[in-house]
Amino acid sequence: MMKKNIYIGLLSVLSVSVTFGQNGNETKIGNWVKVTNKGGQTLGYSTSSGVKILTDKGFSFKDLNKNGKLDKYEDWRLSADERAKDLASKMTVEQIAGLMLYSKHQPIPAAAGGPFAGTYGGKVFAQSGAKVADLSDQQKVFLDKDNLRHVLITSVQSPEAAAEWNNNAQALVEGIGLGIPINSSSDPRHGTRADAEFNAGAGGTISMWPGSLGLAATFKPEVVRRFGQIAATEYRSLGIATALSPQVDLATDPRWNRVSGTFGEDPKLSTDMARAYIDGFQTSTGANEITGGWGYHSVNAMVKHWPGGGSGEGGRDAHYGYGKYAVYPGKNFETAFLPFLNGAFKLNGKTGMASAVMPYYTISFDQDKKYGENVGNSYSKYIIHDLLRTKYKYDGVVCTDWLITADETAVDIFLTGKSWGVEKLSVAQRHYKILMNGVDQFGGNNESEPVIEAYKMGVKDHGEATMRARFEQSAVRLLRNIFRVGLFENPYLDPQVSQKAVGTPEFMKAGYQTQLESVVMLKNKAKALPLTKGKTVYVPKRFTPAGRNFLGMDIPEKLDYPVNLSIVKKYFTVTDNPAEADYALVFIQSPNSGGGYNSAEVKTGGTGYVPVSLQYGDYTAQGTRDPSMAGGDPMEKFTNRTYNGKTAKTINSSDLKMVTETFAKMNGKPVIVALQVSNPTVVREFEKESNAILAHFGVQDQALMDILTGVHEPSALLPMQMPADMKTVETQAEDVPRDMTSYVDSDGNSYDFGFGLNWKGVIRDERTAKYKQSVLSAK
Repeated sequence: MMKKNIYIGLLSVLSVSVTFGQNGNETKIGNWVKVTNKGGQTLGYSTSSGVKILTDKGFSFKDLNKNGKLDKYEDWRLSADERAKDLASKMTVEQIAGLMLYSKHQPIPAAAGGPFAGTYGGKVFAQSGAKVADLSDQQKVFLDKDNLRHVLITSVQSPEAAAEWNNNAQALVEGIGLGIPINSSSDPRHGTRADAEFNAGAGGTISMWPGSLGLAATFKPEVVRRFGQIAATEYRSLGIATALSPQVDLATDPRWNRVSGTFGEDPKLSTDMARAYIDGFQTSTGANEITGGWGYHSVNAMVKHWPGGGSGEGGRDAHYGYGKYAVYPGKNFETAFLPFLNGAFKLNGKTGMASAVMPYYTISFDQDKKYGENVGNSYSKYIIHDLLRTKYKYDGVVCTDWLITADETAVDIFLTGKSWGVEKLSVAQRHYKILMNGVDQFGGNNESEPVIEAYKMGVKDHGEATMRARFEQSAVRLLRNIFRVGLFENPYLDPQVSQKAVGTPEFMKAGYQTQLESVVMLKNKAKALPLTKGKTVYVPKRFTPAGRNFLGMDIPEKLDYPVNLSIVKKYFTVTDNPAEADYALVFIQSPNSGGGYNSAEVKTGGTGYVPVSLQYGDYTAQGTRDPSMAGGDPMEKFTNRTYNGKTAKTINSSDLKMVTETFAKMNGKPVIVALQVSNPTVVREFEKESNAILAHFGVQDQALMDILTGVHEPSALLPMQMPADMKTVETQAEDVPRDMTSYVDSDGNSYDFGFGLNWKGVIRDERTAKYKQSVLSAK
């Protein structure tokens, strides 16, 4: 989350306006100039870039290439396609190669060490005397020398800092070559801070919403569309014009560690949510629309991950070599296409389709019946050229996932190259193979040299004219996404406006309301909920042992309250003595047994492959797949990745102990469990020791308190099945949705897809009628 702990001096707006041309005037805002065109687009240019203003028929235009005449690409009266084709024809091979790059992760300011480190004048930020919004040495190099124009922003310290950094970066590139602006992007950044307090009428740093599973749990596409509209408005205020989302992979394997980023496992629900999300992000209306639904509030959506990444064998993930293979035991490959074909590519809004697509790292094992290749999806001619480009006629940008052209260094490291299936090719050859499939862009690559080398390979094989046409084809797609959102006219921000446009009271309220609508009540035995305010509650501390997160970074152990007690105390009296308590509130998280690989086991002569468990107690796999369907890696001397007979230990097994020990201590008094769900969970282990269970997908503690005390009635539904046990998890097919036996609780309720309770009982409404039918009918 962004912090406001450093205040950036805001740029002052000069009060003097200068008449310019027949229909406009200039206003200086700090180091850039705003040109208002009456009846046309507003321009912005930097006083340091050397750009001059041209006039034609009384309108103002930016002379971006500084040739003293109005080129087609500089004429905002023309279509984005016409302008993109003109500009692409003027670009050098080196400039197009730079346009094809998508930067590595860029925190602002750059980190002092680690994979995202950067320097300022050769020094780390803290020792450099640089301002928060200054460009790092590395950023200056890849923007200037390598012609990179697509930047992935991670952390920023404030909206003002984001706006100032944007202005500094845009001013630099505006003065270079053809004046192509930066198209900045972000991974999802609207998650919640659980301990943050919501006050109606108060603003925040950025609006906070439930995660993707929580959005799906509302079963309300219109809510997701509203999220997209608000998020896009906030993104543009931060200088972000592309979202590396939504993640519409069907979560067909419940063990996958990216389930929480999806809309669940159901094809129809995921399709509707994908469409609504992208419509919200991409569509501008009213005065903010330029043309065709695109405009100043539009954010390009990069939908991911084609052709679906949710079927990794054993639930393993392809960020790692040990999870590179997606398998299809249910022969269900094409079902994963549905959220793309019927959702992302068939929008209700004017923009028509998602403007960009990201293939996943995985090798879609044995699905290429035409060329017989088992290679990562971006490397697959069948999956990109034959399916996505030709059969399904997708003509937007296709961008690889990050680091796929680099060399693999280990099967169990997150930040390593992921050139799955083409490890023997050189880095330049990998770029060439990807380009010739129809991919336009390379994620996580800051250097243009391998792209230029790939171009030379193509010239040798196909001739200069063919390769020039291929490069221009990608350039047009990439430039179109920059033109449509108005960045060529004005990529600059007023930091004061940005600060006021992000996290407004209206946006914060909408996010909080959606959090309330995303919490699923699974159990409410004898109407234990709602609780009476002001009563005394016992909240056990939560122990988190040392471990590693998804990125492979160490997590220290800690023992602390799992909620913000100051918020709980606004609803209840809190005690550390269960004997004094009227109720117990136990806050736990889904079991975490890791990603299905144990590096320590390799050191003792094993293969490293272990089960991924969705239960808290130790789990030993018996009678599971042996040999594995897929396997093989240059780092391994075997191909059988079975884990049959091996045991998985859950890192947070103490969460189960929290429930069972609290149940014993409360001596029959109500025990309420709040489960934060990242994956479908075997609740059998603790369900009978609880009087009520709330399942949530990342909300503020306050939202849980409002539901517990009846301020808001629960209304959400499960966006995936909760398995009866690990046996049903093991026997389900990685590629088939809704194929598990669901858990049936002590009240006789089945925790199946679409299940949820309100105060009256099981919810049956228009949502359940629409989505709970057989999954096969969604095909």
